[in-house]
Amino acid sequence: MTQTTESAAARDDDPRAARTPTPRPSRRRIHRAWIVAAVTFLTIIGGAAFNSLPGLLIDPLHTEFGWSRGEIGLAVSLDMALYGLTAPFAAALMDRFGIRRVVVVALSVVAAGALASVWMTAAWQLMLYWGLLVGLGTGSMATAFSATVVNRWFIARRGLVTGILTAAGASGQLVFLPLCAWIVDEHGWRPASVTVALAALVVAPFTWLLLHDHPADVGLAPYGGTYVEKPAPARGAARRAVRVLFDAARTGPFWLLAGTFAICGASTNGLIRTHFVPSAHDHGMPITAAASLLAVIGVFDIIGTVFSGWLTDRFDARRLLASYYALRGVSLLFLPMLMAPSVHPPMVFFIVFYGLDWVATVPPTLALCREQYGEDSAIVFGWVLASHQVGAAAVAFLGGVARDVFGSYDVVWYAAGALCAMAALMALVIRRRPEVMTDGVPLTR
Repeated sequence: MTQTTESAAARDDDPRAARTPTPRPSRRRIHRAWIVAAVTFLTIIGGAAFNSLPGLLIDPLHTEFGWSRGEIGLAVSLDMALYGLTAPFAAALMDRFGIRRVVVVALSVVAAGALASVWMTAAWQLMLYWGLLVGLGTGSMATAFSATVVNRWFIARRGLVTGILTAAGASGQLVFLPLCAWIVDEHGWRPASVTVALAALVVAPFTWLLLHDHPADVGLAPYGGTYVEKPAPARGAARRAVRVLFDAARTGPFWLLAGTFAICGASTNGLIRTHFVPSAHDHGMPITAAASLLAVIGVFDIIGTVFSGWLTDRFDARRLLASYYALRGVSLLFLPMLMAPSVHPPMVFFIVFYGLDWVATVPPTLALCREQYGEDSAIVFGWVLASHQVGAAAVAFLGGVARDVFGSYDVVWYAAGALCAMAALMALVIRRRPEVMTDGVPLTR
């Protein structure tokens, strides 16, 4: 026994023993997953910069080129529709070629579309640059991108991280909306378009250097889980995305999730982000003041979305969704009465409330996709996001048409409020599926 003990001690003192590999997580204070999440957050901010522009440019483009608000709204709606329809294919492409490659190409496409718009002179060019190029690029960095990162790098804290990454879009709005509003007001819309193109190009090198595709690439287990080998590249990305859609479309929860998220897009990106600034301007409010209010939505969006992620880790996602949609609908019914030439406390209250609720729907919706569809949840969520953007696109276009026909946006606010009430009821009837455990953690988390 003594010799055995001494031998063991000798091995402990042997310098060669120190070279024996030990699990990397035990030597790291911060898990690499959090660094990847931070880079993802930064990437989404850079890619989302363009989303702050459409509402600011409706009036300048109408004034300079004489294009109707319906024509401009059609280009914005094309951008939003492609943003959603690209997402599931982008998620599948990330499984085939890796997250980093897909996202760097997407950032380059966004920058190309934004820069090319500086020289446009016809409405079809607006459709091409804003609608097609920017739509494809931003769609490749949509929330399905966040879902892929979360699914690969996190087992624990999925709801919280989803909320944080979802808030990145709002952070981009917070950073760029006041800046772009000032640039448009002082220097015109072209320098603003160049600004968002440069933002996309600036974050591309960080994405290439720091956004690892899988924990196994750096010899780590996902946060809160055990080590797994990196899966082989999934071939047939487009075929897989379509197959997953057909499989999910045979289930009732998919259509309920898609329907509620379509209404979410209609009442946020399609309505407020696109038409709030011109609507407020119709009532005599300066464009810079209206844009600042949208930026305030971005501040509280971050708080609301992160808090929603925390709640999703703890409470029934269905009830959370129903509450969010019901409260959003009520607030929209009051908005026409709040429009005025200047900012007053009731309007500030609406902005704060709407900000808290803006994309608080994302963490519970994504949790329900995980619960229902498991490993295919990122692609399924991409299709659900497509419905979100189709809803946004429809209202971006129809809102402009309503303004041209009725001379105000009031009917659009009321219709959106009624749709939100419908979404609340739809969320409550999504059936529950028994939780599946992964490494002791429910997939719904």
